[in-house]
Amino acid sequence: MSEFEKILSSVFSVGTLQQMLRSATPVALAAIGGSMTEHAGIMNIGMDGMILMGAFFGVWGSWLAGTALAGVGMALLVGVLVGLFFALLVVRYKSDEFIIGCALNTFAVGLTSYLSRSIFGSHGTKGNPALPTLHLPLLSKLPILGPMLNDQSLFVYLTWIVVLLAWLFVYKTPYGFWLRASGEKPDTLRTAGISPKRMKWIASLLCGVLCALAGAHLSLGNLSGTFAENMSNSRGYVAFACVIFAAANPAKAYLAALMFGFFEAIGLRLQSYVSSDLTSTIPYIITIVMMVYVVVSKQARKRRLAKA
Repeated sequence: MSEFEKILSSVFSVGTLQQMLRSATPVALAAIGGSMTEHAGIMNIGMDGMILMGAFFGVWGSWLAGTALAGVGMALLVGVLVGLFFALLVVRYKSDEFIIGCALNTFAVGLTSYLSRSIFGSHGTKGNPALPTLHLPLLSKLPILGPMLNDQSLFVYLTWIVVLLAWLFVYKTPYGFWLRASGEKPDTLRTAGISPKRMKWIASLLCGVLCALAGAHLSLGNLSGTFAENMSNSRGYVAFACVIFAAANPAKAYLAALMFGFFEAIGLRLQSYVSSDLTSTIPYIITIVMMVYVVVSKQARKRRLAKA
């Protein structure tokens, strides 16, 4: 077998598909949360900071209590508080969401770095109680899907349920209709007796919770109880790109996150043959291409409508 064939067999393998699901899950959870705020008319650029705080407090809770469940609980609590704080500034006091989001990202990096060094030392922590993995005997009989889907973190499977529930919530329930109306037609919604601000508060709260779960999976599931400074690694920005690419549709946002996870998995596989500094840029280059496609397609659509 030639060197090129070895690279192809390593890159396009079941292990790559396994890693794709693991890498896509935190991005997908954050993207679903971002879809909520996007429908409510809020551009939440602060999801990266929310993910990072979820990752740190998830590990801290796991370290304190000796169980991953406590870590997830602490991450959820912090997600609720951050979501409410974001809504307080953006919805209640009508601050610029872009500035608040950037400030939140900067604050999260500083806070988690300070707490991590104070509690765990300069190298962070690893080996804390992690999220369990599931092995389904029925899946093991399937040739490709079995190894791909088995032995994954619990959150990988829960994300599929979250995607379905989010899609049903947004498009099949009155609250989802009100949520979309709060961003598109707030005056009409107000006339119907529904407060657009209340829906924006709900959207911000859901986004904070889902981003915290994304961070908890990243540290307790994907990296098995590990926290390192700035470990979100711009995944919040990638999640925001997935929201824009999918037009805030939760199902499409999950597919966009899978695309990111696939290219990140390819980058990890190629590190045995190419410098990691180069391969780590692959998923982010794909994200930029994805955003360029969205902008170009929107401009082309506007030109077609103008001609019509």
